[in-house]
Amino acid sequence: MRILVLGGTAFLGRTIVTEALGRDHHVTTFNRGRSFSDPPGVEVIRGDRTERADLERLRAGRWDAVVDTSGYVPRVVNQAAAVLREVAPVYAFASTASVYVDRPRLPVDETSRVYDCAPDAGPDDGDYGTLKAGCERAVVEHYGEAALLLRLGVIVGPYEDVGRLPWWLSRIARGGEVLAPGAPDVPMQLVDARDVARLTVDLLERGEGGALNVAGPSGHPTFGSLLSECAKVTESAARLVWVDDDFLLAHDVKPWSELPIWAPMDAECSAAWQMAVPRAEQLGLRCRPMIETIADTWALMRTGWQARPRPELPKLGIDEDKEQRILAAWRARAGAT
Repeated sequence: MRILVLGGTAFLGRTIVTEALGRDHHVTTFNRGRSFSDPPGVEVIRGDRTERADLERLRAGRWDAVVDTSGYVPRVVNQAAAVLREVAPVYAFASTASVYVDRPRLPVDETSRVYDCAPDAGPDDGDYGTLKAGCERAVVEHYGEAALLLRLGVIVGPYEDVGRLPWWLSRIARGGEVLAPGAPDVPMQLVDARDVARLTVDLLERGEGGALNVAGPSGHPTFGSLLSECAKVTESAARLVWVDDDFLLAHDVKPWSELPIWAPMDAECSAAWQMAVPRAEQLGLRCRPMIETIADTWALMRTGWQARPRPELPKLGIDEDKEQRILAAWRARAGAT
């Protein structure tokens, strides 16, 4: 196959490129060349997807499929899909579980309600999930049933540019008492980017379309096993101190960002880890053991690689002094009771 990847240098895009090259597909990347280097073995076309003139240069090529891992604004995705419909018959779009209106309050599957967003909406016309829904609509308008919409849960693994798992690995490697959020038995649904990449290339080879949720099965892993395996991989003597959701919220800890991947299991987030994935599993999604994901991420970090989160994302990780104040308050409450 001839595959065009919009982006292709960071995390999921890079991982999909690597998977496709490993199957002897011909891969072309289209990017500005500003973030990371392109993987060896690809054909590179330099350009800015927000510039119509740069996109027009792609009309000279022919591909069997497009993979878009860098689309966040419907207007921008709409412009790319309009041009590429003439040179590639299939468009795989990396979307998100955040397109669902009821998530994380309620469990979701592919039939759940999606935000209403125009396919030509601009960057200020909604939040992340709403705009991603508009991006989906833009792709479908041009590709119809040949649009493959990957509604992704929380992805981790080597080259993770958000930095959630790398933050936990670094914090636990530092040792001492570690503020562990919520409860250790909370069943998560993390998925390795390499497993997403394998599924994506499988689906492109088979010409599959439509929307599908992509996440790990329930309990892959639990929060407790995630942090314990981080300690095992880093050979750390850190001691996990589990602090309940209400106490963390009372001390102004920001879910998802200050303690990455944590969300309080309250009425507003009770179904954060209840994303139905039977269609993805039927189509071939297989998740490797999380210990492998954690070990491979740590091994890459040991070479000097560091996550470089996108600047528009919230600052990741809790301040060390704030962590220690909360731990001290938690011990004091335990002593008082």
